[in-house]
Amino acid sequence: MNILDISYSFYQHYWWALIALLGALLVFLLFVQGGQTFIYRLAKTEDERNVLVNALGRKWELTFTTLVTFGGAFFASFPLFYSTSFGGAYWVWIVILFCFVLQAVAFEYRRKPNNFLKTGTYNAFLLINGFGGTFLLGVAVSTLFTGANFSMNKANIANIGGPEGVVISQWQSATHGLEALLNVQNLLLGLTVFFLARILGCLFFINAVNYNEILQRAKKQLLFNAIPFVLVFIAFVFTLLTQEGFAVNPVTKEVFLQKYKYLSNFLEMPIVAAIFLTGVVAVLFGIIYPFLKKAKPSWSFWISG
Repeated sequence: MNILDISYSFYQHYWWALIALLGALLVFLLFVQGGQTFIYRLAKTEDERNVLVNALGRKWELTFTTLVTFGGAFFASFPLFYSTSFGGAYWVWIVILFCFVLQAVAFEYRRKPNNFLKTGTYNAFLLINGFGGTFLLGVAVSTLFTGANFSMNKANIANIGGPEGVVISQWQSATHGLEALLNVQNLLLGLTVFFLARILGCLFFINAVNYNEILQRAKKQLLFNAIPFVLVFIAFVFTLLTQEGFAVNPVTKEVFLQKYKYLSNFLEMPIVAAIFLTGVVAVLFGIIYPFLKKAKPSWSFWISG
């Protein structure tokens, strides 16, 4: 196929598919962050905490690498959006990156001899990453649905010789991204990702740790986190399916706000709806599976993942 024959629509679908795949992998790998939130809930002694941290320590780089790749895919596919949102909403992204830097420091130095910060400090770093990193990532991604507060004027490209240079888009809020925390829908997706990460963390420990006491505690925490996850997930999906969204008139090419846009998308694209519902069922089945009599521990983790 000649590259010149590929339509603009093809590239749009290609890049969104790539970003969706990387985003899904990132959420799956957040089981590391979710597992970190349990180092005091599932472990009652320092030896048990070391067992949990050692199990997670073999995987933590995967989440960090996927997060960077996810951002890189945004830059490659939508450079103007990336530069404006990541540069304009920098407070949210700085806090997220700070949470992940703390994680890297914790895994590197937690068990070093003669460590002046002591193990408890690095445990706190892991908790900050587990609680803050997952929640804020969900809030940031939700702005793809709820919108971001920036303006764009491509006509400014004609001012290339002007005193201020070329400013095509700029952020409009003095809080630089923190305003996303004031949107209820953003908070719902943040909590959804947070509880999902904790669920995946429990399932990972059930799969990877051969320690009966930890196994029993993980099953109990799995149930405790599944209930709020289902509630906030349903609330987020409801707000998403009932909100307005941008649509394009195929005849006039006019962009307008359409009621129930995301619900219409599912109805018009039943294959996409079927994939979405299959994923929901798989997650729920993975949560229930560990409580079945003949359940194999590894299955529940991979089914939900």
